Amino acid sequence: MDETYDVIVIGAGHAGVEAATAAARMGCRTMICTINLDTIGQMSCNPAIGGLAKGQLVREVDALGGIMGQVIDQSGIQYRMLNRSKGPAVRAPRAQADKKLYQFTVKHILEQQEGLMIRQDMVNALEMNGHKVTGVLTQSGRVYKAKTIVVTTGTFLKGLMHMGEAKIGGGRMGDARAEHFSDDLRQLGFDILRLKTGTPPRLNGRTIDFAGLEIQHGEEPPPQFSFQTERIERPSLPCHITYTNEKVHQIINENLHRSPMYSGQIEGIGPRYCPSIEDKVVRFADKAAHQIFLEPEGENTLEYYCNGISTSLPQDVQSQIVHAIAGLENADIMRYGYAVEYDMVPARQLYPWLETRLVENLFHAGQINGTSGYEEAAAQGIMAGINAALRVRGEEPFILGREEAYIGVLLDDLVTEDPREPYRMFTSRAEYRLLLRQDNADRRLMKYGWKYGLLPETAWKKLEQKEKQIAETIAFMDKKFLDQRSLVQHLRRPEQEYDDIEAMSPELKALELSEAVREQINIQVKYEGYIKRQELQVIKMHELEAEALPADVDYSAINSLSNEARGKLDHIRPLTVGQASRISGVTPADISVLMVYFKGGRALPRMAEVNSNPL
Repeated sequence: MDETYDVIVIGAGHAGVEAATAAARMGCRTMICTINLDTIGQMSCNPAIGGLAKGQLVREVDALGGIMGQVIDQSGIQYRMLNRSKGPAVRAPRAQADKKLYQFTVKHILEQQEGLMIRQDMVNALEMNGHKVTGVLTQSGRVYKAKTIVVTTGTFLKGLMHMGEAKIGGGRMGDARAEHFSDDLRQLGFDILRLKTGTPPRLNGRTIDFAGLEIQHGEEPPPQFSFQTERIERPSLPCHITYTNEKVHQIINENLHRSPMYSGQIEGIGPRYCPSIEDKVVRFADKAAHQIFLEPEGENTLEYYCNGISTSLPQDVQSQIVHAIAGLENADIMRYGYAVEYDMVPARQLYPWLETRLVENLFHAGQINGTSGYEEAAAQGIMAGINAALRVRGEEPFILGREEAYIGVLLDDLVTEDPREPYRMFTSRAEYRLLLRQDNADRRLMKYGWKYGLLPETAWKKLEQKEKQIAETIAFMDKKFLDQRSLVQHLRRPEQEYDDIEAMSPELKALELSEAVREQINIQVKYEGYIKRQELQVIKMHELEAEALPADVDYSAINSLSNEARGKLDHIRPLTVGQASRISGVTPADISVLMVYFKGGRALPRMAEVNSNPL
């Protein structure tokens, strides 16, 4: 059997499956190698996809030709559009998933993918030729050759689980850990850090008293994630809401000394924006209660996920906490919560296209880069898979700008900010979020998915028809007058929506436009002024992004820079003046110094030159 590949993907979590399918669909002979084939695409923590900013990422992955949106449309058990009553910039889809159906659907897609081979094995080391990676060495003794490697190891690099005083080796409860791979990366010169994440207990729904708890239903009709989904036909299951209380907080405070987080047992840094319940109680001591969502894990199971009480406290303390919560007094704990520590490689050691600076043809994606969340992982995975395939073809890397996608914001933040805690995407991180809405991800990004061969022709034709309908309808509305105002002017009035305008015009109603087209017209017309303002900001930003910084700059020799700027610039090595301007500690005055220094001494290369010769 020929075991030489164009692309090898290490790991089959949410980053790995997107990377592997993207590379295979681009015509590369691809292999995905994972410790356990039965956990491909597994939801290790929350059985849900999407949410604020995360839903935007999923729709962008879908527009590029990824699989996450289609999978959740086929496996969800409750769908909602968050912030529907607010402006379009902050609306986002979210869905509860049937956890096992989601996982099996992902595995089925991978098994059907032409050009993709699947192997169960553990990678222990990379095979190198100088500064180039040429293959992987596995635990079984096999050597697989490859032109490019994508590493998506999640929490498995020296994973260590904590439950009170107990410590168990593994990247996830019930699964082994990768013991040697991060040692190999360290020997190659990579900096390695430890991060921490956690998960809550799961309960048997048969033993939960739902009477008196707040119920939360999904929306009808369900909002879909994938632009290729015509309609969702899935059963809808409700979630329930309960709260912690003073007794729960007292139990936690009395047992903090047994928490690995506070005893010093855990070394890794945890996610600030998804804290454990013990961390919430300590940090928000004045808060009398914290919300808990009881989320079903599937259509054919009674297991419930307790979203809001992630913990690493001992089992006996977890039992006390759960049984002190309203509705859970007699709940049977099927799985206890735990924290997991793991090795990661700070993303400042990557180029914006996710290739490592130290090793040529080696790409990193997902939690190895310091992110948290399925959606952030999937976004990195598809970008790494595309760029690994482009490297095999000898083509320029694919980089999304901050003004083009949340994915662009994510990758730029990772390689620029050098985060030392698990990174989570928020709408507030995107300065052009009115342009980067979840509803227009297809209009922004499908051109790339089509260009790289990741989308079927039907999806592209559907977008072309949508664009045609939007343009022609707005043109008609601009020329059609009623009460001395055009229909466009009527729609711009705050109290008017597209449905109101359609009621005024039989011609509009006769068009029978889809809800997606009507939504685009409504937003495009009503927010035209705000959108143009952000587009002008983008033009100004491009002036900085177009100026690339030489790779061999000795920042310590630029005396006019502040000491902090010299250190940060030397540490992160930004590729452009725009990227340098986003580094914490680099002031506008420092940016002015850079512009004057390079234009006075040597010409700044254009960004296109950097892209065409990335190494």
